[in-house]
Parts: sequence; C-alpha cells; structure tokens
Amino acid sequence: MARYRGPVERLERRLGVDLGLKGERRLAGKSALEKRPYAPGQHGQRRTKISEYGLQLQEKQKAKFMYGTSEKQFRALYKEANRKEGNTGSILIQLLEQRLDNVVYRMGFATTRAAARQFVNHGHVLVDGKRVDIPSYRVKAGQKIEIREKSKTNPQVLRAIELTNQTGMVEWVDVDKEKLFGIFSRVPEREEIAIPVEERLIVELYSK
Repeated sequence: MARYRGPVERLERRLGVDLGLKGERRLAGKSALEKRPYAPGQHGQRRTKISEYGLQLQEKQKAKFMYGTSEKQFRALYKEANRKEGNTGSILIQLLEQRLDNVVYRMGFATTRAAARQFVNHGHVLVDGKRVDIPSYRVKAGQKIEIREKSKTNPQVLRAIELTNQTGMVEWVDVDKEKLFGIFSRVPEREEIAIPVEERLIVELYSK
C-alpha cells in the first residue's frame, strides 16, 4: 500500500489521537480533532466496540501515519527490530525516530514530519556536510544535521524554529537555532519518546 495522501485531520479523528500531522494549526487550537473529537462520517458519533485485532491494527496505523512511512517501509523496520536483541516494540520506535525526516522535525526545522520529508526530498538538508535527499536515511548518534546555506532564509524554516519556543526541544538533539544546525546526540530511550502509540500491540499484530 502506498503512503496515505488524503486529508490528514480525518485520520486523527478516525484514530482519536493527535498525531502531530498539522503543526501550527494544532498549536493554535484549530485542529479538527479539537473541534470534532469523534470519528468522521454520519455514524462517527456512535459508540462501537473494537476487536482485539482492531486495536492492534489501530496502533500500527497510528505509528505508520505519525512517522509518514509506507506499509512496506514499516514492515521492513519491524522485521529489523525483531532481529535485534531487546524489546522489539521499543527498538521499532527508536528506528522510526532515527529517520532523517523525523530528526529534521525534532530539531525544529519543520512544523510537521510531512514538511520535513518534503524539505529533505528537495535537497535542503545536509548530513555531516553532504546533501542527503532520502527521508528514510538513518541518522546515527553524533551526526550533524544542517540546513544548506541557500535554504537558511526559507520562511517556513524560520517560522518552524520560532515555534520551538512554544513546543520546546527533545533532549536527544542539540540545536543551534541561529546557525540552523543540530547534532543528533544519541538514540533516545523509549520512555523519552512521547507518542500516543502502544507498540506492544503492534508486535502482537505482526507476530500472528
């Protein structure tokens, strides 16, 4: 299945959680989820009982849509996480956090992961001084992520940096807001990653 390209706020209403898909709109309290906190459609306000499989699928969809991966990419990351020693669910979330588009978002250079993915695709991001235009590129601890010189006056980047005064920065990145570069200092522990996903159910889904 290809990456979802439809109305993103509809997804948040369907899943009932804020997935960070509308950055500035969400911060302004104008998200559709806040205005209509129920599923879309004429039967959206009905109470429905979700099966065990439905709950597992829902958690997988949350993570997939939040990080903007395709089904194929997500499954490949799960298989890699499953091969490693340790808690498979936690490792899966850590691998998602290491994606370049996510790191650009975490550093405050974009208001959403989708915007960060587009920014990377268009060649505006350097990794250790070299241009990388692959959003799924895995960032390693200690690598330097920066906005290329010609893009440092991009109004979207400057606005995103300005908004970090409201949102703050995560502890595993060290960012110079004036020079527009940051260091991915370490891979975060699962407990530090505040996302509305119960990865245990994802593992159960793929383990069947």
